[in-house]
Formats: sequence, C-alpha cells, structure tokens
Amino acid sequence: MELLEKAQEFENRKMSNMSTSDRVEASREAKALILSINEVYKETKDPELMDVMKRLTEKKKKIEKRLNGVPLV
Repeated sequence: MELLEKAQEFENRKMSNMSTSDRVEASREAKALILSINEVYKETKDPELMDVMKRLTEKKKKIEKRLNGVPLV
C-alpha cells in the first residue's frame, strides 16, 4: 500500500536542522497523510492503520510544538 510506505518514510525522516519553512511543509505533509489514511481506515477498520495515524500525529505535534514555541506563562 502506497500510503503506508509514505507514512513509514515520513516517520523515519530526520527532523533535526530543519528551517521553519521545512517544518511547516512537514506538518502539512503529516496532516495530508493522516487524513488519507483515515479515509481508508473508515472503510476497513484496520487497527494497524490506527496505530500508524497515532504515530504520525505524535510526530506532527512535536513539529508544531517547535513551530509555535513554548507559551509564556
């Protein structure tokens, strides 16, 4: 399945030394992958797809945390 290969490649990609525009692009790519996998998941209810979406979401949150910065409280 092509989506799972793309997701695996995204998970294995190094996220260090990225510029801000690279982080924005990676976040958008993660979102697109998650939504695509979700469409397939709705039809198949495969638990493996849910695990992949959770891992991608975790990585996406880390990227977005770095983009948004730490809140000043």
